[in-house]
This record gives sequence, C-alpha cells and structure tokens, in this order.
Amino acid sequence: MAEAVKEEKIIGNGLSKKQAKKIRMATMSKKEIAYLRRKALIEKVWPFFRFLILFGLCFVILYPLIYMISCAFRDPSDMMDPTVMWIPRNLTLKVIKETAHAMNFWETLKTTLFLNIGCSLVQVCSCALAGYGFARFKFRGKGLLFAIVVMMILVPSQVIAIPQYQQFRNFLGNPDWSLINNPLSMYLPALTGNGIRSGLMIFIFRQFFKGLPKELEDAAYLDGCGPLRTFVQIMIPNALSSFLTVFLFSVVWYWNDYYVSSTFFTSNTTIALMLKNLGTQLNNTILKDMGGAAGFREQIVWMEAGCLISILPILIMYAFLQKYFTEGIERSGLVG
Repeated sequence: MAEAVKEEKIIGNGLSKKQAKKIRMATMSKKEIAYLRRKALIEKVWPFFRFLILFGLCFVILYPLIYMISCAFRDPSDMMDPTVMWIPRNLTLKVIKETAHAMNFWETLKTTLFLNIGCSLVQVCSCALAGYGFARFKFRGKGLLFAIVVMMILVPSQVIAIPQYQQFRNFLGNPDWSLINNPLSMYLPALTGNGIRSGLMIFIFRQFFKGLPKELEDAAYLDGCGPLRTFVQIMIPNALSSFLTVFLFSVVWYWNDYYVSSTFFTSNTTIALMLKNLGTQLNNTILKDMGGAAGFREQIVWMEAGCLISILPILIMYAFLQKYFTEGIERSGLVG
C-alpha cells in the first residue's frame, strides 16, 4: 500500500510533485510566481465566500417562510414577549384551527380545486393545440397571430379586465345570461386559450413541439393518421413532460390569482380571495368574539397562519413533483 502511494507521488524522471513544482518555479519570472500565488490564494478563499453568498441568498429567500411557520404555531401572547424571536414559548395548534374556521377552509378549498384543476386541464389542452399548430403547420397570418400570442405575454390582464367583465355581465348581448359569480367566467377563457398566462403556455408548447423530430409525423401520415390523430396518438405521448410542466404552471397561477377572480366573483370563493380579505374575516369571527382585545402585533399570528395553510397544498404538490417540474422546464426551451 505504501509503495502504491509512493508511486502516485512520482510524476516522471523519479521526481515527486513537490520537487517538480520547485524546479518549475525556479525557471519562472517574478510575475508568473506572483500570479500562481494569487491564483492559489483565490482557490482557497473562494469556497468560503461562495458559502457566505449562498447562505445569505438562502436566508433572504427562506426568512419569510421560517417566520411564517414560527408565528403560525405560537400563542398570540408570544408576539408581545420580547424574549421570543424564532422558537415559540407557547407552542399551539389553536391559531391554525381558528384561522381555518374563519376562512371556511375546506369549503373554500373544494371551490378552489374545482376552478383551479378544471381550468388548468382545459387550458393545457387548448394551449397545446395552439402551440402544436404554430410549431408544425404553415398558414396565412401565422406570424401575425404568433405576435398576438407574444403580446398576451407582455400585456397585463388588467388591460382587458373591464372589457371581459362587460362581456360576461351581458353574455352574447343578453343581460339575463350574466356569467358573474359563475365558474364559466373562468372556464371559457381557458377553453379558448385566453386564460391566465396562456400566451406563455402556448410559447412553451410551440418550442417543445418544434424540437421533436419531423419524422414522427411523417411516419404517422404514411400509416393513414390525420393531423388530429397524429397529435393525440403520437405527439402527446412524446410531450408528457411538457404537459406536466405547463399544468404545474397553470395550477400555481390559478391558485395564486386573486385579481381575475375578484373581477368575476363578488364573494370569497377561492383561497386567494379569502386570503386577500383575511383581515375582514378575522374581524368578523375571531376578533369579534374576543371583543377586539387583540392588538396589531397579536393579529399577525392569524395572518401568518392563513398564509401557511393557503400555500401548504402547493408546497406538498411541488415536493412530490419537483423532479418532473425541473425536467419539463429543461426540455421545454425555457433554459438555454
């Protein structure tokens, strides 16, 4: 074993690495020696600074989440205790239960899932068809239409909110067919490829389908498949990772949306809307029963608890699907 170690240190002509380095430095100029010493110093010091940079970034990103978890499981009286920083003195689940009751969490969750999952599935189908058409077919006005798709990415939803509201309030010109407070006001835009962030989803599908071999479609056409059958039986199985990526994007955006939902719904029917109006809900339930005795700092525990239970389903979903989410982004053309 010692002989093997000794042989590894011998690099040629019977010299060790240390001896060879000494001979090499003897033939170098002072500038070259100074450069090598600076390089060696940087190689030793850089990992330490890299650790500090990464640690600082992680702290900045994770600080709100850690503080939210700390507040959600502490008693309101701990907020007035200057000795309590991160670890609660009185650990309790009472705040979580009270906040879930104030938010009517389970009923709100059912409504959110009905709108969220349903609209996401419909939007994925419509955007996939549009992206496949832009990627594979040549037709008149293709460039202009794709420019409109890019504009959908750039133009915020607030620009078209008022025209959409007018359209759904008097659907097809009939005031009796109002779609306000109706799930169709969310489903119809998703079905027509005009849902939340649809432009970006069409772009992702277009980039992915452009990267698939043309020979797949040619072989399907030779076997007698039409364009739609080729898309369903050939292209979709080869694009499952892209479908999963877009579906996850859509779920997250519909889950976090409150602006579009508040435009078409006048009640707190989704998690995002309930969280947006959580202060009012707390005043009408928990704080009302307490006689308004809770101060501003004490109310933070219920606010943080509401944030925690609102993002918990998304965190669980991401924990199980993180691998597929990352692979889908890499293969969809969002990274170079």
